Amino acid sequence: MLEKLHDSLLKAPIVHRGEYHYFIHPISDGVPFLEPELLDEITEHIMEIADTDVDRIVAIEAMGIPLATALSLKTGIPFSIIRKRPYELDGEVILSQKTGYSKGELFINAIKKGDRVLIVDDVISTGGTLMALISALKEIGAEVSDTIVVIERGEGVAGMRELGFDVRTLVRINVDENGVSIEE
Repeated sequence: MLEKLHDSLLKAPIVHRGEYHYFIHPISDGVPFLEPELLDEITEHIMEIADTDVDRIVAIEAMGIPLATALSLKTGIPFSIIRKRPYELDGEVILSQKTGYSKGELFINAIKKGDRVLIVDDVISTGGTLMALISALKEIGAEVSDTIVVIERGEGVAGMRELGFDVRTLVRINVDENGVSIEE
């Protein structure tokens, strides 16, 4: 199961940025390119495990977009993109987020009280972005039906679970100077 994902992660190049070992992968970076077979394998698996009885699929710009697009095409469920810039539409909600390497604002549009949503994302490291998004969606009055992240790295999921956030991931990895390893 998820053989293409596992194989591609094990072959992912590593870039060293100071003491941080950054892996380069089509799902997290779109580099070198995202093969349709890999995206298909991932979205088929998400559809098997996720609650898809929802009004909307929600994805964070940028690399959540291919996941949401493929899921939307397969399920017929519309998707919303959480953007990194404002559009100043009526009802736009601004949320502040902080990750291990950046901070900024994200902008939610067209999600309203009572909407049931499935959140999909590419990678979770610290959990900062997802915690902010889930909290903002709950403040709007939306129901977060499920949260699925393809790649788990670091302690973000554990930290989110300690705070009562439910997040599921497809694969947990460790990255060091030798490359990517997949954890069971």
